[in-house]
Amino acid sequence: MTSSPPPPGPYRGLLLDFVGVLTANVRASVQGWCVAQGLHPRAWGTTLTHHPEGRRLYLDLEAGRLSQSEWNRRTAALLGVADHEDLMGRAWAGVGSDAAMIALARTARRAGLKVALLSNSFGLDPYDPYETLGVNGLFDVTVLSEVEGIAKPDPEIYRRTLERLGLDGGACVFVDDNPDNLPPARELGITTVHADGGPDLAARVAALLDLPLQEADGVGREGATEVSTRSPGAV
Repeated sequence: MTSSPPPPGPYRGLLLDFVGVLTANVRASVQGWCVAQGLHPRAWGTTLTHHPEGRRLYLDLEAGRLSQSEWNRRTAALLGVADHEDLMGRAWAGVGSDAAMIALARTARRAGLKVALLSNSFGLDPYDPYETLGVNGLFDVTVLSEVEGIAKPDPEIYRRTLERLGLDGGACVFVDDNPDNLPPARELGITTVHADGGPDLAARVAALLDLPLQEADGVGREGATEVSTRSPGAV
């Protein structure tokens, strides 16, 4: 049986957020969908983040208290969209994966690092964003808020991720586009990287991990790194 080589630098683990880190074109896709529905381009973000009921429904979806199908039905009514079937999937139809970050995750695993997905998720059925964008096979550990019943920035979800990786915080790097999610990780000794929408994210993380930046290879629907969206609702 072959074993992975030891990681080249001081880090042993890489924790990755999903939206804004492994995705591309979320904002353009969702805003384009809104326009096609005859809505204001920012209707999605406004409803999910500022409308009291819309915000409550989205938080319930993240924490697994509400199924995606039920969320689709209730949120479509708030948006004024008649067809609620696969609402999330239709709005996300044009979203792609960030090829450079996908390639980096693969490089990290080949170099012997453990890689975890730590995502405030938003349902898996009928639309599974992780399967659709082809990222499921990238991780040693997958921690989803809807499965755990808690979401970032609750410190417990970071602790669970470290426990499942079998690593201390000081051995890990965490990448997230929402700055509110970084302090709890730092409290656990994790080195954090803010995915601020710049085109050099993969290069910055690769340099921190002392890894070569590999040529991006095809996964899902590829695209360039976009301006940070923080969550599927913040568009």
